[in-house]
Amino acid sequence: MKIPVIRTVKELRATTAEWRKDGLSVAVVPTMGALHEGHLSLVRAARERADRVIVTLFINPKQFNSTDDLAAYPRKEEEDAAKLAPLGAHILFAPNADEMYPEGFATTVSVGGVSEGLCGAFRPGHFDGVATVVTKLFLQTGADLAFFGEKDFQQLHVVRRLARDLDIPVEIVACPTIREEDGLAMSSRNGRLSAAERKAAPRIAQILFETAAQITAGSSVEKALADANNALLAAGCQQVEYLELRADDDLAPLAEATRPARLLVAAWLGGTRLIDNVEVAPVQDAAGALGEKERSGTLRAVA
Repeated sequence: MKIPVIRTVKELRATTAEWRKDGLSVAVVPTMGALHEGHLSLVRAARERADRVIVTLFINPKQFNSTDDLAAYPRKEEEDAAKLAPLGAHILFAPNADEMYPEGFATTVSVGGVSEGLCGAFRPGHFDGVATVVTKLFLQTGADLAFFGEKDFQQLHVVRRLARDLDIPVEIVACPTIREEDGLAMSSRNGRLSAAERKAAPRIAQILFETAAQITAGSSVEKALADANNALLAAGCQQVEYLELRADDDLAPLAEATRPARLLVAAWLGGTRLIDNVEVAPVQDAAGALGEKERSGTLRAVA
């Protein structure tokens, strides 16, 4: 059975209005297509929480920093729809650029604070594009819940902040990063890696987990980050844009692991920019945190 595809906001709102009449809850999973298991895990999580699930597919031109990157982004709507059908998603909302940004469109949603630094420093305007399209999708779908992966951790914070600041009544649900068997965080960009680059790519996650464990065990954050940066370059990364320890709750830069944190990285392998992040437990919680990770197999999965 095929998933219904809707192209216009008018039709989308007519459909959701009927759901609302029946008292049904609605979830949205925003995507740019080229769906992989990470996206599909969001859809499964949404199905568990809501009566109706909308998956959006829109390759948003406003969040790309280069026309070449936009042109190279994979477009696989038929394959994506086939992947969604067995999961029970109810609608694929796939508007074109004119539907989302009609002639005369002149509004930009800009989120300060959490959008600064990290990817925001290297991709000027990117998070304005993300915030603008996500705000529109929230208003178009009227969703009660919205599901985002933790791999794009800064983006998750931007979305949370805009929903809170603009009083949009949607619950932002964060879902864990899904990884390949060798530890590489799943991404639509992984398909751009050459065979040699794909072989080297899992080292990014391995280095992150190793560094997180060192910091939690009490190692100097400055030294741990410096060693990790060198290890990434030795693993084949041509450039490390950033490798930083940030607070889990507000992305504040941290010189010490005094509260729950994230270790975040953006690095280039060949012509592909990869991002990833891992949790870092506070130093005082070292024994319990490491024991839990060993029980869960998280560290073993990327060893």
